[in-house]
Amino acid sequence: MTATAHAPGKVILLGEHAVVYGRPALVAAIDRGARATAGLAARGFPSQLTVLGRSFDADPGGHEDLARAFAALLAPAGGGAAATRNVVVDASSELPPGGGLGSSAALGVAIARAVCAVVDGDAIEPSVIARADAWERVFHGNPSGIDTAASVRGGCLRFVRGAGATDATLARELRLCVGWSGRSSSTRVMVERVAALRERDADRVDRDLDAIAALVEGAVVALSAGDLAALGERMDRNQSLLGGLGVSTPAIEAMCDAARGAGALGAKLTGAGGGGSVIALLRSSDDGGDDPAAGEAVLDAWRAAGFDGFVTRVRRGAAEVR
Repeated sequence: MTATAHAPGKVILLGEHAVVYGRPALVAAIDRGARATAGLAARGFPSQLTVLGRSFDADPGGHEDLARAFAALLAPAGGGAAATRNVVVDASSELPPGGGLGSSAALGVAIARAVCAVVDGDAIEPSVIARADAWERVFHGNPSGIDTAASVRGGCLRFVRGAGATDATLARELRLCVGWSGRSSSTRVMVERVAALRERDADRVDRDLDAIAALVEGAVVALSAGDLAALGERMDRNQSLLGGLGVSTPAIEAMCDAARGAGALGAKLTGAGGGGSVIALLRSSDDGGDDPAAGEAVLDAWRAAGFDGFVTRVRRGAAEVR
């Protein structure tokens, strides 16, 4: 028996870093992600994961993060049953690691879904979340859970650490350009950078985090009203605050400026910053439909500046991973 599963990546529309400190964030699944196929291993053979041609035996004490993460996924701490049979998994991702697009979470969710289907006979959400969370802790230490929530549930979510995710109403689908800054980012390093700044100047940082939270709540209202201009304005203001927290870069700022100059309604980094990716909100056509020229204008501006990207959409339901 084999099972194939997929899981979407994500973008944070607003609220990264503030979410670490209990403020809300707005996260959305996109139509690119990860896929995994799982089957039972032959008797006497270990559980093995193959990702992009590299293979790893499940090993909780291994030197490779992927070997430890796979072992953790198969025997999740704090929930979920350990796999009773060894499995073999082949997985792939369209998302760049360190790109702020939830690459590791999408892989974890896709692998967890496939493993649950083979081992448990059913990929029920609590088991998938438990396994994917165990996988994510290996890479990120104490992640907020926002990437896993978006990858499991799809759509657009208002997320609060410790309280979980609730659906955000989308009056219309969103179209975004996602661009790669050319530099990978470490979530852990960027979170530590903000923490160090907060230790030095707690009052100022907390004011900025509260301001980001207010932008998130305004963006939730804008989404429910289909007001793309208001959403884009809040994205721009969020980017300015993230720059003040020290997590933007010259490349990110250049990409945001280029996107706005090409007609994007708003642009900001997505994820931890320090590199990674930028998102740009695209306008709709006069009748509210897709405007292909809007995406091409932004991509052309990025290419002219030495960057590249792609157009994606945020749907009202589960993302359809290509």
